Amino acid sequence: IALFSLKSSKREWKPLEDHSCTDVPWLLLFILFCIGMGFICGFSIATGAAARLLSGYDSYGNICGQKNVKVEGIVNSGLDLTQKKYVFFLDPCNIDLVHQKIKSLALCVSACPRKELKTLADVQKFAETNGSTLCSYELQPSEYTTDPRAAKLCPKYPVPESAPIPFFHRCAPVNISCYAKFAEALITFVSDSSVLHRLISGVMTSKEIIMGLCLLSLVLSMILMVIIRYISRVLVWILTILVILGSLGGTGVLWCLYAKQQISASAVETQIAKENLQALLIYAISATVFTVILFLIMLIMRKRVALTIALFHVAGKVFIHLPLLVFQPFWTFFVLILFWTYWITVLLFLGTTGSPVPNEEGLVEFRMVGPLKYMWWYHVVGLIWISEFILACQQMTVAGAVVTYYFTREKRNLPFTPILASVNRLVCYHLGTVAKGSFIITLVKIPRMILMYIHTQLKGKENACARCMLKACICCLWCLEKCLTYLNQNAYTATAINSTNFCTSAKDAFVILVENALRVAAINTVGDFMLFLGKVLIVCSTGLAGIMLLNYQRDYTIWVLPLIIVCLFAFLVAHCFLSIYEMVVDVLFLCFAIDTKYNDGSPGREFYMDKVLMEFVENSRKSMKEAGRGGGAEGRELKPMVGADEE
Repeated sequence: IALFSLKSSKREWKPLEDHSCTDVPWLLLFILFCIGMGFICGFSIATGAAARLLSGYDSYGNICGQKNVKVEGIVNSGLDLTQKKYVFFLDPCNIDLVHQKIKSLALCVSACPRKELKTLADVQKFAETNGSTLCSYELQPSEYTTDPRAAKLCPKYPVPESAPIPFFHRCAPVNISCYAKFAEALITFVSDSSVLHRLISGVMTSKEIIMGLCLLSLVLSMILMVIIRYISRVLVWILTILVILGSLGGTGVLWCLYAKQQISASAVETQIAKENLQALLIYAISATVFTVILFLIMLIMRKRVALTIALFHVAGKVFIHLPLLVFQPFWTFFVLILFWTYWITVLLFLGTTGSPVPNEEGLVEFRMVGPLKYMWWYHVVGLIWISEFILACQQMTVAGAVVTYYFTREKRNLPFTPILASVNRLVCYHLGTVAKGSFIITLVKIPRMILMYIHTQLKGKENACARCMLKACICCLWCLEKCLTYLNQNAYTATAINSTNFCTSAKDAFVILVENALRVAAINTVGDFMLFLGKVLIVCSTGLAGIMLLNYQRDYTIWVLPLIIVCLFAFLVAHCFLSIYEMVVDVLFLCFAIDTKYNDGSPGREFYMDKVLMEFVENSRKSMKEAGRGGGAEGRELKPMVGADEE
């Protein structure tokens, strides 16, 4: 760390002065990877997967609604099914949970049965009336009731009422209880169909209220982002008082219980009473030690809490000067939805990609052979990497805009749209850095997801030791991922400031964070808890408004589901908006730390910081002078403010 600090101090930081392309090889690698993703999509379409997915295919390899090519060794293949455009399953409720597919013979039919058919005679009548044969191709409608093969080649009756799935040409049962195995928990909860109907009717009847409450949560989130800078000091002191009272009260109650138990135990000396008395003593001592440590920590960090309040105040000003920051979650969510839609579409294509291969039952399955079967893994890695890339682009955009705000002395000279200027710098110079940072997160996510999958598959089969080791590994990887995500975010800020590559920026940011470790702890504890209280406030306010509005509705009896939907949406909206606020605070802190390290307020080395942060610096200097320059951790930490030459 000392070596890193020495190297970092030699580099001259020039905020927003130099712009150069960073991590170009990683950008080229990311482009090549995206070309590979495009190849997978093109390959799946070229091999007929798109047609099989959209039009559907039967168990003999024929695509419905078109002429087909004969598959060698497969009867009933190569048929002209131009008039038969829908896939019909003889037993749609026979679901293979292991392989996650319908284990039934599939045929192409000209129409789905729109009413329940209870006997083979009804199936025969349906074929004669509608011209849609629901039995296998080798049987004629006149043979449905006479041919003994009809038991295997005709649908299992009663044939449920079904309707075609829009755009996918599959006949699906109208009664979804057929798929109860996929949703046992739901079916158990709504085993009474009347309950399910009332829940759905509750949602449909109150859809206007739900939309209004969702809009209310959006407005409350925006308002909170503006006013939080005015209430941050109050929130911090309320939090401090609650923590003090809670720790003192809990410790006092434990000692009182110990005293009472000791008096009663002296009268009745039993083994159980002695054990309870000893346990209470241990609890009381532990609580006392915890309270003392907590007080010492609060005593040490009391001045750093003032920095958290100041940063929250300045963050509120940032949103006033950069109002487009508020809309960052919308753009990011929109881009993610577009990518996820594309990814799921290609995933469905891959499910029907491959060459027709006869299975053990003499029917056709489409399988990929050779290296092509690993395209699934490539596609999954693409989901993680590109999703992280999109999120990292948001972080870099926010960091660039906030850095522009902080290091512009005259706020009147800010660009007309700092957000668009930040996006322009990202696209022109720093996409490689974002690609590298997101790839590092991907490298950690993939092993964690694999371990989680293994843990799920072995649930109930592994021994206690293996289960504990798996959970420990998953927990460690999760912690590593969170630490790397935080470091990445600060690396993007350093890149936005000095236009350095990812590794250099990460090293510089790490040195700054280590030098201000106590401040970082204060911001990430007090600040995060304040934002959590903000999320709770928005959810509770929206939920309360929902209860008051839904209580006056008389068109349905159950409004629990609408209220749950509203509260979940309110939490999601609050999390998205306040996460942007948290991101702004983190960027401001790194800018502040760099500013105080390399500037001291003297002519030629003036601070860039806001007046609120300047007041914090002046108060810290006064405290440092009173305590003496040579003593105390605070004096050592604020030393760079007095003279950067001493670094």
